[in-house]
Amino acid sequence: MKKLVLFLLLLSATVIVHGQQKNLSMLDAMANVRTTLAPQSLRGLQFLYGKEDYVYIKPLNNEMAWFTGNAGKKEDQLFLTLKQLNQKLRVAQQDTLAAMPAIQFNKGKEWIFAVNGKQLAYNPSANTFTTLMDRSLAGKDKAERSVAGYTAYLENYNLFVNDGQTAKQVTNDGTANVVYASSVHRDEFGISKGTFWSNNGKQLAFYRMDQSMVADYPIIDWTSRPAKNINIKYPMAGDKSHEVTVGVYNAQTQNVVYLKTGEPAEQYLTNIAWSPDDKYVYIAVLNRGQNHMELKQFDAQTGNYIKTLFEERDAKYVEPLVPVKFLKNDPQQFIWQSNRDGWNHLYLYSANGKLIKQLTKGNWEVLEVKGFDTSGDNLFYVSTEESPITRNLYVLNIRSGKSKRITTGTAVHNTEVSSSGNTVLDRFSTTKNPGTIDLVEVKTGQRKQLLQAADPLKNYALGESSIFTIKGKSGDDLYCNLFKPTHLDSTKKHPVIVYWYGGSHAQLILDQWNGGAGNYWFQYLAEQGFVVLVMDTRGSDNRGKAFEQSMFRKVGDVQMEDMMTAVDYLKRLPYTDEKNMGLFGWSFGGFNTVDFMLNHPDVFKAAVAGGAVTNWNFYEVMYTERYMDTPQENPEGYAATNLTNQIQKLKGKLLLIHGLQDNVVLQQNTVELVKKAVDNNIQVDYMIYPGHEHNVLGKDRTHLYQKVTDYFMQNLK
Repeated sequence: MKKLVLFLLLLSATVIVHGQQKNLSMLDAMANVRTTLAPQSLRGLQFLYGKEDYVYIKPLNNEMAWFTGNAGKKEDQLFLTLKQLNQKLRVAQQDTLAAMPAIQFNKGKEWIFAVNGKQLAYNPSANTFTTLMDRSLAGKDKAERSVAGYTAYLENYNLFVNDGQTAKQVTNDGTANVVYASSVHRDEFGISKGTFWSNNGKQLAFYRMDQSMVADYPIIDWTSRPAKNINIKYPMAGDKSHEVTVGVYNAQTQNVVYLKTGEPAEQYLTNIAWSPDDKYVYIAVLNRGQNHMELKQFDAQTGNYIKTLFEERDAKYVEPLVPVKFLKNDPQQFIWQSNRDGWNHLYLYSANGKLIKQLTKGNWEVLEVKGFDTSGDNLFYVSTEESPITRNLYVLNIRSGKSKRITTGTAVHNTEVSSSGNTVLDRFSTTKNPGTIDLVEVKTGQRKQLLQAADPLKNYALGESSIFTIKGKSGDDLYCNLFKPTHLDSTKKHPVIVYWYGGSHAQLILDQWNGGAGNYWFQYLAEQGFVVLVMDTRGSDNRGKAFEQSMFRKVGDVQMEDMMTAVDYLKRLPYTDEKNMGLFGWSFGGFNTVDFMLNHPDVFKAAVAGGAVTNWNFYEVMYTERYMDTPQENPEGYAATNLTNQIQKLKGKLLLIHGLQDNVVLQQNTVELVKKAVDNNIQVDYMIYPGHEHNVLGKDRTHLYQKVTDYFMQNLK
């Protein structure tokens, strides 16, 4: 449900306390937050591959130039100017550039950048250029180049591979119904692409998705005259799903085999990985019921199934998200991520599927594996060990199993590790710190500060905000962020707005500048006199398996219970007006909002639900069946969460918002709800955003937030 999560990630906010003179405008809150009101940073900051030196880009004499530094240098030095780069290009008889391009210095020995549509690689040692992809190839759909110089791409629905001189058509039956080399399974299970080059770059694993059996769903293009229908394939819960297979193309022999993944055809093929010697392909095969995963090994030459290395079962669901990662210094061992003990952790396996040991353990989550150091003995990973609302980098010794924390302080750290593993670029912020960038030596812990961002809101009169927890009825700590009105008068009652999401793969509350949000809207509301509460209910991410799985088979119930806990807290505050409270959520949060308004109709006076699922029968197979099972297996759960049939319980004001081209949460959800409201003489408000899918972006986003703000101003003040 990544596309659902995108909207709320742009909303979550935590802002610091100030007492200056200016007030935020809506333009400040929604647009200037990315420009004049964004914290300072170092653009393009990265390591030079194979070195401990870092580079970044900044203005010099009215144009951009690259600068470099390291732990031993007090002052950074000029590294590369546009004039110098163009001189190198002229000597190589390449096109020159009018502006400094974005350059990848950390992916290998060569610098990678684009020149007039071409992708070039510059070798600084040999002072030579190589064309990785010419303009025609770089512009192809799904173009991906291997280390051996082959480029895979899509054209007219079919997969092609170009060796640098000629193109080989790998498939011939591609259509709108038979999709090649593209993300499958609606981007669930960590899937984001459809091609997977082998380590030596000479073999390509690729997805083939037959969706001919999935019903067409109409999305209307309103820009033409007359409007025209564009069909998409959208497998709804309980209905026929698509069928996926995995092919392997050998670029040297030009042979194609399909892995014998077997029956049933409706299964999920996820987390594709190659063995270090490129002889085998590993796939996490998940049944449609999503409660049984088998890690399977296949022969890349013949497609034959070799064996199942191990299985994972769960009474509710299994959700594999990350492929196997073989050790850098031992091709006979790999690391697997699993939440089988209740928390996502790292497990060390032998190549034959035998568990060697659990590498990390505790009531916290491993969020990301960064990679190995030069020796391969040490692995870097990011976790929530300190707190669910922080992010820290650790290094783990594979042999001893001992971990060492690299980053310091209560904060959210975003890190890059040098190719040697000796040095770390540490970007971090907190609710009181807009941003710091340090260079950290792993062994000694010594730090060199590269940047301390100034406070972009120092001249604004902001209300006080604080992160805290409240105890839910389940006994869980529920994280909240409270924004008090600017110049709060605690003797007066202030209207309240609560924002939430409450679904999986999303977390709103972080100890980070502005909570990682893309806007200052919550603080803007506080300036208008609102008390604003943001909260993470059960069902949210990074709190362990039980916390997320609590909503299994009847989504919304635990979220509503936790919201009532938050409401009780708000009512106890002396400065909140419990008669004038509003609720807002998008996507899963939109569902929760409507659900709460119908089942607790006397709590919130007004609510806004954007892109809301209102009937889980209308949502996609992969996500819905994970948390709800199928409608056939769980008719009571689907009936209880069919909000359309409960609209007659609505008492407060409700504004529904939907993107007119939404292909994630289909507009049929809210259209059906409105129709039932009309049938029952229930008044609801409705707003559409033509040209937008699930997320309202660009300049229209400011319009959206003005609409929501006006709705609460009209109904709560």
